[in-house]
Amino acid sequence: MIKKLAFLLLFLPASAHALTVKHYLTAIIGPFNASKTEFEYTLQPDSYAVISTVKTSGLFNTLYPFEAKYETSGRIRNNKIETISYKHSSKSRFTKRSKELVYNDKGKPIYSLSVKNKEEKKRIIDTPPDAVDSNDLQTVIALFAKQYNTKRSCDGIMRVFDGKRRFNVIFKNEGAELIKANDHSPFSGTAIKCSMYIDKLASTGNDLLWKMTSERPIYFWILEDSTTQAPFIAHVHIGDTPLGEMNVYASKIRVKK
Repeated sequence: MIKKLAFLLLFLPASAHALTVKHYLTAIIGPFNASKTEFEYTLQPDSYAVISTVKTSGLFNTLYPFEAKYETSGRIRNNKIETISYKHSSKSRFTKRSKELVYNDKGKPIYSLSVKNKEEKKRIIDTPPDAVDSNDLQTVIALFAKQYNTKRSCDGIMRVFDGKRRFNVIFKNEGAELIKANDHSPFSGTAIKCSMYIDKLASTGNDLLWKMTSERPIYFWILEDSTTQAPFIAHVHIGDTPLGEMNVYASKIRVKK
């Protein structure tokens, strides 16, 4: 579940101009202060990049040590976002993994290179006809970011193809809601509340987060930075996990325009 935490935190709205926003986040799962995450999103007029890191902390790190890094970059041509590179690496107590997707000049994956504990594997990706207009998840979030910055609304359906599975990510605007500062976050104010739901399109997943997000929505709250007016995620909430509810809070942000 923690290895997919970055997936929940990629909803940073973007700008038509150059913008970089870095989040420092804390995840609380049940009684555990479970992980620290850094997430940086950069959007240029002709390109984008996403870098996120996740590392378990405290007692949770003792029980389940895990760290990961995810990197995506691409270009923007004719107002269309195309992925150039996707890489991720992770390390748990007994396993090291890495994966790279290689794309053609139209931003579609053609093969993957993966390594598990030094065992390498190359797999040709056969994109099904109903996934031709889909993107990888982080690129989809860049599309969502551009939409939110323009409309200040979460409503939309984004199509994802991860090289194996195709699914829709459904966003819905849930109105405005007041959030308060707490021990994990200094941010407060009237936020836009959004929900996210994964329609797995009759396919199956092999991880807990996949199962949870296909059965119930994830909620997140967006505030605007008081200095730059750049929107950012202040809070993410999942109501039920095997260890209790999950909350992710922004402890600090850095914005560069």
